[in-house]
Amino acid sequence: MEPFDTYRRPSRGLRPMEPWQRYLPLFPWVVGLILALWLLSDTTYTVLPYEQAVVLRFGKFHATTMPGLHFKVPLIDQVMKVSVEEHGLRLPFGMASRTENPINAPDRTEEETLMLTGDLNTASVEWTVQWKVTDPSQFLFRFPVDENDRFAENVLTTVARTVMNQIVGDYSFDEVIGAKRSDIAFNARADSQRILDAYACGITVTALQMQRVIPPDRVKPAFDKVNAAIQEKQKLENEAEATRNKLIPEARANRDKLIRDAEGYADRRRAESSGEIEALLAKYHAYERAPEITRQRLYLEAMQEVLQGVKNKTIIDSELKQLLPLLNLDAKGETSR
Repeated sequence: MEPFDTYRRPSRGLRPMEPWQRYLPLFPWVVGLILALWLLSDTTYTVLPYEQAVVLRFGKFHATTMPGLHFKVPLIDQVMKVSVEEHGLRLPFGMASRTENPINAPDRTEEETLMLTGDLNTASVEWTVQWKVTDPSQFLFRFPVDENDRFAENVLTTVARTVMNQIVGDYSFDEVIGAKRSDIAFNARADSQRILDAYACGITVTALQMQRVIPPDRVKPAFDKVNAAIQEKQKLENEAEATRNKLIPEARANRDKLIRDAEGYADRRRAESSGEIEALLAKYHAYERAPEITRQRLYLEAMQEVLQGVKNKTIIDSELKQLLPLLNLDAKGETSR
């Protein structure tokens, strides 16, 4: 008789076997197979590209693994995965949910953004913080995990707001809303990172940018008028500077022209003077050699120069014995002796 027959010999007084009892011998093998598959699946784990995993062995830190497929000891090693991708916070509304727009949130008021500046004015300051986990083991062991997994963001928000209030208090109102915004953002990022490093929480602030930095709504109209006056002042200064830049080159060009004209006139006068001096010296030397001839020549040259400008010329000779002692020099083709 086969061992799994449904009926046994009646002579032994045994009852027939139930159908499920036929598979009882296979039950340990099925349980063993399931347990082996479970243990086999528990020996590997996968870390996604934006994650890192912290491996605990007997409850103590063992290693940090990078993205990929890894092996672990079943029932002994525990794997805790941490997202290392970059996160963002819009402050001072860091407590807002991930899907909520902090600016349009109904429970947010302007008073939460007000900060006291160094000259005892108030400014509405908003900024963003980009951060990520760089040491998963410190991040997991330093921060308890609440029901929403937001404890790290709460700590970062508190640190960033504390640092920003302190730094804004070191600058005047005009500096906060104007030229010193980049300096404030740089110093706030450095100081926030310094505090987080002191906490050894495994977080790195990758970027901090100033967003809206404006005066409170109650003083905004007066501030707009001041800005309009400043812009008008800058406009007039720019126009004056443009006029100055136009007139100065013209004045310099005119100056250079006058200087060149004066230099040319001076050179010409020096040349003329030199020529006149040389002519006088030549006449003087000629006079020394022949005084009478030179005197007569000079007289004739002088009379020629004088008479050239006279249109009608009449010369009277006192030694002439005729009736009319006149010599008409303007008559053409005639000669009188």
